Amino acid sequence: MKFNSRHISQRWVMAVMGMMGVTMAYVMRACLGITLTQMVRPVVVVVDGGARSVRHDYCPMPQSSSHGHSKSNRTVVVEDVFKNRFDWDEKTQGEILSSFYYGYILTHLPGGVLSQRFGGKYTMGLGILSTAIFTLMTPYVAYMGSRPLTILRFVEGLGEGTTFPALCTLLAQWAPPEEKGKLSTLVFAGVQIGNIFSNFLSGFIIQYIPGGWPNVFYFFGITSLIWFVLWCIFVYNDPNSHPFISDMERDYLKQSIGSLERKKDLAPTPWKSILTSWPVWALIIVEAGHDWGGFTIISDLPKYMSDVLHFSITENGLLSSIPYIAQWVTSILASILADRLISKRIMSVTAVRKVYAIIGTVGPGMGVMCASFVGCDKMIATLCFTLGMALMGFCYPSIRINSLDLSPNYAPTIMALVNGIGCLSGMATPYVAGILTPNRTVLEWRLVFWIMMIVMTASSVVYGLFGSGELQPWDDLEQYYLKEKEKAKRGLPMDERLSIIYSKSIEDGKLINN
Repeated sequence: MKFNSRHISQRWVMAVMGMMGVTMAYVMRACLGITLTQMVRPVVVVVDGGARSVRHDYCPMPQSSSHGHSKSNRTVVVEDVFKNRFDWDEKTQGEILSSFYYGYILTHLPGGVLSQRFGGKYTMGLGILSTAIFTLMTPYVAYMGSRPLTILRFVEGLGEGTTFPALCTLLAQWAPPEEKGKLSTLVFAGVQIGNIFSNFLSGFIIQYIPGGWPNVFYFFGITSLIWFVLWCIFVYNDPNSHPFISDMERDYLKQSIGSLERKKDLAPTPWKSILTSWPVWALIIVEAGHDWGGFTIISDLPKYMSDVLHFSITENGLLSSIPYIAQWVTSILASILADRLISKRIMSVTAVRKVYAIIGTVGPGMGVMCASFVGCDKMIATLCFTLGMALMGFCYPSIRINSLDLSPNYAPTIMALVNGIGCLSGMATPYVAGILTPNRTVLEWRLVFWIMMIVMTASSVVYGLFGSGELQPWDDLEQYYLKEKEKAKRGLPMDERLSIIYSKSIEDGKLINN
């Protein structure tokens, strides 16, 4: 039987490859969190001439740890055992973890502009390629010192900052309205899958592969290089430029999306309209709140499980992965439900986006707070983390794709603005956690989780008041007018601003063809 690539849905090929790309981005970003627990020395104090761990407020050390047999990062051992590890305090570790986001935030807007102009394929591909190269360099640079490693992580962030703006461009060209939730959720599921692999595989590699923690960076770097080659072969900027797409799929995408290629005559980015839009700012704020919680968990959950709950590196890798597995499953189920609610007109797009955003931000905050109050019960603490992170999956068919609702044409720029400002949280959370947990006790970590819950809840309130899932008039006046006309035919209320906008377009000589 002869293989025919035209029988394969190319929009789903793009989505799967995009998901794998996001996975590569997140494993390279997040693997340092758990690897760092085996790179640095544990906190020790000298008592009666001997070295022992800082006393923990609640949880006793496992018996095996007291003899130095466990690979937990908090063990009662003499300091000589850790002489080959780096002597970096919590503040230094926080600076290293946060430095990635200082670079990450800088290339969001340039990435959005490049994606709008040249398409998302190479904008994303080259960004991941550069991150892979720098990931391979990480072990060598780490032995040079904390400052060179901080600089390297900053440069890695520069390469990865184009990822989400580029994906927005691709989704705007490939995702039909009826499948936007499913395709987008599949793509962004790479976030959870990346976190699962970065924790689970890192723990496995460190424990069982000779050579220890440097192998983590070699493995993920080489895997990302392989992905880049496949990305260049199978993914194209839009349906019109794809040589293998079937005529049936091309016609379907043209009918459902309205075009088969990026607009070549797209008007300059309407910065004034974007920066004065309440829905855009509501999205920015809720994304910042979501990112505060997400980056706190990505950067610090492995440290919490090692320092407070005393998990070994193998247990840490496995149990730090479970919350992301739950989040991945929830995001897929939530996206299917969201598309059904919208297609059957049970709820409006705006209502779905708001309800999902509230569940996906308030739920995780409550989950981590419960985890900090359950004492030393490792299983219940893990369950609380898992339930909280599972609810964060509701954000993916909500705030993650809201920029596509507001403005398909300028979605890359809006995504860059939203995700870039949201990454201020990524710059702050590891550093704040490092400052607030000098002794790594559960009481210190509880304050970190209180801050996380308050930030996430407050941001969801703002989005609930001012967020929207409707196309904004400044995206494309003609498309906006035609959409509102279609709503009027169905007996739905039209945008009250439309007559004013339409009249102004006539005065300006920009009459829209009916």
